[in-house]
Amino acid sequence: LQLEPGNRVLEIGCGPGIALKSCATRLIEGHITGIDHSPVMVKQAQKRLAAEIRAGLAQIQLGSLSDIAAETDAYDRVFSLNVVQFLPDREKAFRQIHALLAPKGVAATTYQPRSKNPTRADALAMASEIETAMKAAGFAQIELHELLLDPVPAICVTGVKG
Repeated sequence: LQLEPGNRVLEIGCGPGIALKSCATRLIEGHITGIDHSPVMVKQAQKRLAAEIRAGLAQIQLGSLSDIAAETDAYDRVFSLNVVQFLPDREKAFRQIHALLAPKGVAATTYQPRSKNPTRADALAMASEIETAMKAAGFAQIELHELLLDPVPAICVTGVKG
């Protein structure tokens, strides 16, 4: 994410807050927000980030991308990890993400197939779908980043709001 100290960061589908905790260690004056549809995950993330929440650095809320889509130019970075496969309309989701980003803001979406007998081709196919949705939403400088993991790689697709 190439975080800078004052960045405002959103994680879609924050789960128990592990990635947000990592982001918090890199921010000094910024702010991190996590959203998740699961009350259990929200509680776990709130517990993990209790100190950051008390300090006003973090906010964890129950909800989905649609619940915060009305915000505009709010974030410098928006990311998700293994969430994109659950989005019913990816093009709409990336338009919403694009609207949430400040100019030159970065979106990063990582996917690692979790199906039975996953393959690298599965990961690359989803990356292609993400890239297509990001282009349609107006993202520029779209790049694919591959992390070699076992049994299949994780692919992160990044794009910049022009």
